[in-house]
Amino acid sequence: MSSTVSTSRGILPPATAGVSGPFLHSESQFSESDETELLTVSWNQDYGCFAAGTSRGFRIYNCDPFKETFRRDLKSGGFGIVEMLFRCNILALVGGKANNQYPPNKVIIWDDHQSRCIGEFSFRSEVRAVKLRRDRVVIVLEHKIYIYNFMDLKLLHQIETLANPRGLCCLSHNLNTSVMACPGLRRGQVRIEHFGLNMTKLINAHDTQIACITLTMDGLLLATASTKGTLIRIFNTMDGTRLQEVRRGVDKADIYSIALSPNVQWLAVSSDRGTVHIFSLKVRVGEDPSSHSSATQSPALYYQNSSTSLDTLISPNTGANPGSSLSFMKGVLPKYFSSEWSFAQFHLPEHTQFIAAFGSQNNVIIVGMDGSNIAFFYPVSASEIPRYLHYTWTYVAEFREFESSIWFQG
Repeated sequence: MSSTVSTSRGILPPATAGVSGPFLHSESQFSESDETELLTVSWNQDYGCFAAGTSRGFRIYNCDPFKETFRRDLKSGGFGIVEMLFRCNILALVGGKANNQYPPNKVIIWDDHQSRCIGEFSFRSEVRAVKLRRDRVVIVLEHKIYIYNFMDLKLLHQIETLANPRGLCCLSHNLNTSVMACPGLRRGQVRIEHFGLNMTKLINAHDTQIACITLTMDGLLLATASTKGTLIRIFNTMDGTRLQEVRRGVDKADIYSIALSPNVQWLAVSSDRGTVHIFSLKVRVGEDPSSHSSATQSPALYYQNSSTSLDTLISPNTGANPGSSLSFMKGVLPKYFSSEWSFAQFHLPEHTQFIAAFGSQNNVIIVGMDGSNIAFFYPVSASEIPRYLHYTWTYVAEFREFESSIWFQG
């Protein structure tokens, strides 16, 4: 597998700004009667915004308050991948299959402040995903992952993976930790790359193929689900230790997303069963390296202080997840009876893909991929979970809002 990279005078470090700052609204080139198909939705790195790739182009939305901040429509077709870099003017774009200008095997690094392409990657096969850090561009193909330096687009690493049609890959986003998680070369295996420490860790997470993965912002914790979709597991990425296991259900399900709250107290899981499950986590993270008083402390020392002992990652609180009334017989009965279940869940329209995330205030944010239901929000309280909550459900196509209620079971 080979790749071709071209640049336009190199790439300057992206200037961070509010989405409404560098992004200027563009006028639509289409009539209102033209139908717009939603192709993809993806969060930015802090889950404060999301990008929607459509058959016309792409749109950027702010989460709280919810509003469309920018759109760009193109006559040549839409984008199957739109990846933001926090809230700056740089985006990674991959054309949809119907795009006659940008094919699905090409990645465009787009500077919307200058309205021009500043970098381009071409491959022999279709691009499955693109992930961005302030210092890295990661491009995922079905059997290989390429890691480039953001400054000059030079290739730094190539990683072989098991067949990865979902484009599974995730990055840490703290400045002092550089961690990547992706499928390994064996079924159910996750490969962890600690680039700052020049260390690779292989975690045998499941018996069946990996369906979904996510990392905490510092990359110290990994959450995984398999194609079976019944169990979600939390691992220490430094030594591969399994820290917690929770059960979504008994029947097989296709896991669409796993989200960890900023304080790593909550876990949200969405699936094709039309439910989003909320779990309480027993793990906790160490001190944020970006806020450490010593600016000269190395990532290796931070890892050593926060991850070499399980005591620093396991909270003494056992959490609020319910278990079976027969869990006291876990040494005799099958493992199912000792499982931790979600303490709350809510129901969504079935057969629609929803991806969940947590906002800065531990609000749950859900985006629907059916083209009409785009996002709604509600708070998760650490002290009390009310059985009825209200949320705002916004229709992207018609820009209408209405209030509804949601039912918690737990």
